[in-house]
Amino acid sequence: MLIDGYDTLLLDLDGVVYLGSHAVPGAPEALEEAQRRGARLAYVTNNASRTPAAIAGHLRELGAPATADDIVTSAQAAARLVAERVPPGSSVLVVGGSGLRLAVRDRGLRPVSTAAESPAAVVQGIAPGLAYGLLAEGALAVRHGALFVASNRDSTMPTRRGELPGNGAMVRVIAAATGVEPVYAGKPDPPLHRESMIRTGARRPLVVGDRLDTDIEGASNAGVESLLVLTGVSTPADVLTAEPRHRPTYVGEDLRTLLLPYPEVRDGACGGWRARWQYGALRLDGDGSRIDGLRAACAAAWTVAGEGRVEEDAVKPVLDRLR
Repeated sequence: MLIDGYDTLLLDLDGVVYLGSHAVPGAPEALEEAQRRGARLAYVTNNASRTPAAIAGHLRELGAPATADDIVTSAQAAARLVAERVPPGSSVLVVGGSGLRLAVRDRGLRPVSTAAESPAAVVQGIAPGLAYGLLAEGALAVRHGALFVASNRDSTMPTRRGELPGNGAMVRVIAAATGVEPVYAGKPDPPLHRESMIRTGARRPLVVGDRLDTDIEGASNAGVESLLVLTGVSTPADVLTAEPRHRPTYVGEDLRTLLLPYPEVRDGACGGWRARWQYGALRLDGDGSRIDGLRAACAAAWTVAGEGRVEEDAVKPVLDRLR
């Protein structure tokens, strides 16, 4: 089984374990079995709005095994980053939800809500109903010299209704108003991975995610292996045209991939498929599962692309075959 080579799974949540209030099909059962086989589960999320206890409760409601200690959030990474740069006990203006306020307090810092309290830092994370007034207070504090930290740079977040604006989009309000770019804590930037390693003590982790530009790039930045699942944001076209830092070690349909042997992919061949270049386009011959076809095609596309990336038009014939 794929999971057998790793001691810890660093799992993204949105688009991997659940979409909104619903579990991804097969995900809770796969995680139960992974844990039964001895894997440490750590849920690593860029979403800073909820507390670890609330996230763990949601996961248990969906049937996935989780405690608050299994949750690692960008809020925790952001709070550690702030605590390392400001004096102990400093006031920090929190532009975000309860998860971010709790993380700041747990680091011995004092959460505040107005620039009048002279905060040493402003920390921003996504939260439902984030108000203009709080964004304005954050901008005022940053203009007065406060350190500006953002939980993550995700421009969107997946839901069952589609992709909605994420924290990366909301951060542009303060950044545009002040001309100051934040220091980012979440994936793909290093602080969240560092937080995950500190909290789990992992020696051989596998990053599991649905986004090339956060989960997979974050794994590449940290020098660890990764599994991309196709239950969230990234599509087969995205994977085929990925540049090197966005190329996962493994590709799977969903979390059940963890409990299967991963097939050998060699010279553009996987399962019953073989991929090759012909007249400037990628061609896929054979038959079998869609995911094995995609694995074969990725191997061929990435070999040709080298340190660059192929254009989507060149892989369109493969995409048509894998629908």
